Amino acid sequence: MTDGNSEIMMAIKSGRAIRFPETKVRPTGRGAIGVGGIEVDDTKDEVVGMICVNANDTARNVLVISENGYGKRTAVEDYRVTNRGGKGVKTINVTDKTGTLVGIMDVSDTEDLIVTCKSGITLRTSLAAIKESGRATQGVKIIRVDSKDSIAAISSIESDEEETVIDESLVITDGEALPIDAAEATSDEPTATDTDTTEANSESAEETPDN
Repeated sequence: MTDGNSEIMMAIKSGRAIRFPETKVRPTGRGAIGVGGIEVDDTKDEVVGMICVNANDTARNVLVISENGYGKRTAVEDYRVTNRGGKGVKTINVTDKTGTLVGIMDVSDTEDLIVTCKSGITLRTSLAAIKESGRATQGVKIIRVDSKDSIAAISSIESDEEETVIDESLVITDGEALPIDAAEATSDEPTATDTDTTEANSESAEETPDN
């Protein structure tokens, strides 16, 4: 929702975003086609999100996330104000590693991020754990996804310290969420519990007299 004095930000799949005053969008009827907000690259490019921002609210910033799990937070002031309908500026460095842009949100440190993959896996993490980066960088890995999966949706909720888990070690493999050290738990090497049990059995055998 806007208040008449907000600024609009629109982001597109190819990794660009535009920021312009909402006063540049003239009121029209419900059935009107509307006005151009941002220029897309080609027929495969499209708008992936729109947010309302306030440059005076320094507690909030812009979060963008790519389809392969990369994301970052950037200060609103890093995006210059332009007229609507332009090409905008780079908001994330799109590469084969990051994948295309899938979402943009207006967030703060007091909120949690919820990321949902196409495989159905959902991750909740603190937005304070995602460092603020420059506008033209690729960001950091927020969630690891396998080659057949990608980010489907993102949202934010108020942070709950008792429930929030900042899980930087989550790996999604074959549609299943596993911690990085899961392989250690399934390895053939004996665990500390196994070693203690073996030693106890050996001591018991030594103390049992022969019949």
